[in-house]
Amino acid sequence: MSLFSAGNRRRKMAAATTVTVLALAGGLTACGSSSKGDTSSAAASTVSGSTAPAADAHKATVTISAADGCAMNQKSFSAGAITFDITNKDAAAVSEVELLSGQRIVGEKENLPPGFSGTFAVNVDAGSYTLYCPGAQNEDTAVAVTGKAAGSGDASVDSLLAQGTKEYAAYVTGQVGYLVQSGEALQRALQGADLAAAQQAYMKARPYYEKIEPVAESFTVGTDNLDSDIDARSGDVPAAQWEGFHRIERGLFQAKSVKGLSGYADGLVANVKKLQTLTTGLSYKPFELANGAQELLDEVASSKITGEEERYSHIDLLDFQANDEGAEQAFASLQPALRKIDPALTSSISTAFTTLDTLVDTYRTGANASGFQLYTSLNDSDKRKLAAAVKAVQEPLSQVAGKVAAG
Repeated sequence: MSLFSAGNRRRKMAAATTVTVLALAGGLTACGSSSKGDTSSAAASTVSGSTAPAADAHKATVTISAADGCAMNQKSFSAGAITFDITNKDAAAVSEVELLSGQRIVGEKENLPPGFSGTFAVNVDAGSYTLYCPGAQNEDTAVAVTGKAAGSGDASVDSLLAQGTKEYAAYVTGQVGYLVQSGEALQRALQGADLAAAQQAYMKARPYYEKIEPVAESFTVGTDNLDSDIDARSGDVPAAQWEGFHRIERGLFQAKSVKGLSGYADGLVANVKKLQTLTTGLSYKPFELANGAQELLDEVASSKITGEEERYSHIDLLDFQANDEGAEQAFASLQPALRKIDPALTSSISTAFTTLDTLVDTYRTGANASGFQLYTSLNDSDKRKLAAAVKAVQEPLSQVAGKVAAG
């Protein structure tokens, strides 16, 4: 499965402002290192009759520019770990990189405005893929992956990674189950007239989606976008297409009424059940867990810290804690193997998560049904402390995908 991707995690349907790498065919491998000695996909190119040095079969260099769109240094790679290095020179219409398998996102790097660079790592099997750059001059570039990915050579690491992905799959299954149950409870509440009960039902349902949001974001089904259908905010999609949690939130907390919200609840339940169907029996890859953990913290940094997520209810700290928990669970699933791969990095991330958890817990309160202080009660100092604690996790965590993709 292509579990995550990344990050700010919502694709704006009305604007082509993302750079997306789509993998249209071929499955993803279990974690493994690059296939040493396999250079079949890195054939040398000939320029003016001379042979250029062979490109690295496990590294893609992508340069984005207004004039030339998305340009890759090569279009063929060996199966296994591939690192994508992306630089946006001057393309204002492009700001994000995603990797999809079929219609599902595998990995991404967000926040790449002109002048910025970023990287992400994946581990893929042989197949036909597409570099997709919406908003660029050339949106689609065919990419071929050949050969077979090798294992890490360390049976204990490979088995620990495999076990970690199974544990994470069980976590996702559980959270999606709770999301369906709490969504149905919200649906029932919106069929009644008790505003306070409906507001509480909304708060109870929110964390389950936030914990596993990258999974939903990894799916686009035909013209559907599950993340947008479930969690788009006002302005993320055309007004006529706006539905899901935040459309309900506006009615409950701004208009302070349940009137007219029952139909939106019906749609929300239908979409979370669709998510449940898509995730049932799904398998995950180690690098997907790492990318997903990073994306959840990117989500915290981009919308929770600013208070943009829960614009009407102001329960952003509830979402903040759920994103944090989801990221930490993904990391914990990789932790036994990662201790063998890089014990110092593992310890650093674990310590940073503990510090973040402790800080978030200081904002818990029984005075609000969400269990946390309303975000409007925080001052600038509070927000700076939270942002710094998130960044302290983000920086070392950003190295994990490359570590587990290479094995």
